[in-house]
Amino acid sequence: MKTKQLAAEFIGTFWLVLGGCGSAVLAAAFPEVGIGLHGVSLAFGLTVLTMAFAIGHISGCHLNPAVSIGLWAGGRFDAKDLLPYIIVQVLGGITAGAVLYFIASGKAGFDVSAGFASNGYGEHSPGGYSLAAAFVTEVVMTFMFLVIIHGATDKRAPQGLAPVAIGLALTLIHLISIPVTNTSVNPARSTGVALFVGGWAVQQLWLFWIAPIIGAVLGGSVYRWLGGNDD
Repeated sequence: MKTKQLAAEFIGTFWLVLGGCGSAVLAAAFPEVGIGLHGVSLAFGLTVLTMAFAIGHISGCHLNPAVSIGLWAGGRFDAKDLLPYIIVQVLGGITAGAVLYFIASGKAGFDVSAGFASNGYGEHSPGGYSLAAAFVTEVVMTFMFLVIIHGATDKRAPQGLAPVAIGLALTLIHLISIPVTNTSVNPARSTGVALFVGGWAVQQLWLFWIAPIIGAVLGGSVYRWLGGNDD
């Protein structure tokens, strides 16, 4: 495992959490003319789009433990590289959470208990959705994300456009599921902000590890069959 690959994953995940969660915390409800759900969704997609072009050729631009695991399930990533990737992704997410906390706390009246872009279910779901609804949402959204990632990066797919497809996929995923869970599909993203909220956010964090990983393994496995050369 090359140090540069791990550094790229750290920086990329840092950018994803800072850009995506930062847009939610700092800009979503900015006085009168906030960017809202649509803007936050686009921000998450743009973080992946920009990083895919910037570091895709260095580390593959996973930025997400579920994506790394899903690529392994699809036969695209070596098992021995999983743990190092996951560690630096989580560290990148936590570092971004720390930077965002520092910036956000510079405003009078900042209250981290308001959520800090954390993911949740039940009373902590933006729309009040149940644990079961949140679980299914995260599994299905991550499943589709991995199918799209595998398909867009297939050697038979149009070359050079994978970052666009993947970035837009993440935007669409957020447009669908922000009301349900505040959208995770990424354990590093969830962990990076939940640790600063503590309490309920940490207690519910298990779902945003387990459900995305299940969805990713299913997505990677299905595309391994779907994209295979055998009829």
